[in-house]
Amino acid sequence: MDEKIKQALIDIVGEDNYTDSLIDMVSYSYDASEYSQRPSCAVWVETAEHVSNILKLANREHIPVVPRGAGTGLTGTATPVRGGIVLDLSRMNKIIKISIEDRLAIVQPGVVYADLEKALAHYGFFFPPDPASGTVCTLGGNVATNAGGVKGAKYGTTRDYVLGLQVVLPDGRIMRTGSRTMKSVSGYDLTKLFVGSEGTLGVVTEIILKINPKTTAATTSMATFDNLEDAGRAVSQIMYSGIIPSVLEILGRDTIMAINQNTDLDLPEVDAILLAETDGYTTGETDFQMEKIMEVFKKNNAGEVKKAKSQEEASELWVARKSAYAVLSRIKTHVVLEDVTVPMAKIADLLKGIKAISKKHNIMIATYGHAGDGNLHPQFVYDGYDPEQVKSKGAASAELFQLTVDLGGTLTGEHGIGLQKAPFMTLEHDPAAMNVMRGIKRLLDPNNILNPGKMALDK
Repeated sequence: MDEKIKQALIDIVGEDNYTDSLIDMVSYSYDASEYSQRPSCAVWVETAEHVSNILKLANREHIPVVPRGAGTGLTGTATPVRGGIVLDLSRMNKIIKISIEDRLAIVQPGVVYADLEKALAHYGFFFPPDPASGTVCTLGGNVATNAGGVKGAKYGTTRDYVLGLQVVLPDGRIMRTGSRTMKSVSGYDLTKLFVGSEGTLGVVTEIILKINPKTTAATTSMATFDNLEDAGRAVSQIMYSGIIPSVLEILGRDTIMAINQNTDLDLPEVDAILLAETDGYTTGETDFQMEKIMEVFKKNNAGEVKKAKSQEEASELWVARKSAYAVLSRIKTHVVLEDVTVPMAKIADLLKGIKAISKKHNIMIATYGHAGDGNLHPQFVYDGYDPEQVKSKGAASAELFQLTVDLGGTLTGEHGIGLQKAPFMTLEHDPAAMNVMRGIKRLLDPNNILNPGKMALDK
């Protein structure tokens, strides 16, 4: 980093909040994806004014800036692919206000999801998106990627709960969007524009979130299927049955076998297992909903249909689902977790297609995910040091994305585009849509300093 720029950054944030040491640059060179690139330096910011002054400097000098939370992203969103400055927001971690009367919380972007959940639990409330990395991921990152999780079928994703934002634009201007009200149609919905923009349009420095009362009862069940089509049809029928499960998850055969080989859970080795949860405020309410779901399981040729008899038994069932990523990560040197999403009526077609792609390219693709909203997680498991397996993984990924789009689906349901899926954006988005997105990027960030190289916006 140029000495004048370095000194200017230190003048803004203080010497203790600046680093260009090698060990830190290596740490900031990657996130939870397969990509890496060292930045020139990193700064810890503590106020919106810090962010504003840094962006003014970077915009003037044409220096790339990459906002970063906890680095849990799976698509290279926080990888500084063009070097420059990493803007670490983790120290902006205050819960500014919890207003139960208004059903909202106001937070800084560095607040960890689990910390907000803990604070809300005191009032009997929760923030529903529930990403898998919730114990470590930050709410700023959730906003940047429109994060979701296992409760998406009933409760939706982060975008459904963001009421307003404070955003610092690439030229340093500080802007507020949205309001503290439950609804507003005043002007363009700029809040939704920034949710899911992956730090390419502005840096979020404050978030107003809608929060929900926490349910007090839940019922869990499991069903096994020897046929993927039966499992897919069951999912579709449940979701238009009049019952909306709080969770509806699927585990494919390869995932089940990997879990059995690496744990003592002893799951039935079938083509698919569906796990369902219903929630509410009385056991009678949740049991009534679950009986309807179990009827659908049985009508669609489920083998074993089992309702958990206790909270301990329910927890055991969810351990299997929650262990999938970690268990599969132990099998070979490299894993890549995708999150393609299709209309629910096409889940069986997607599952069949993934199986065919895996066989064609002789590569392990273990599938699990959020069946209740069509968001599946095919996890590629391969030897990243074997050029042939790397080539097979690339070809299989391309076919997976094409299949997903052909089924009327989307490249990503919750992880984001980042670097990983940028080459495939034109599969899903027509030229007019890409031109509009790139036009918005040029309008707000004409010097392309904010998270360049992501989402295929640079062309």
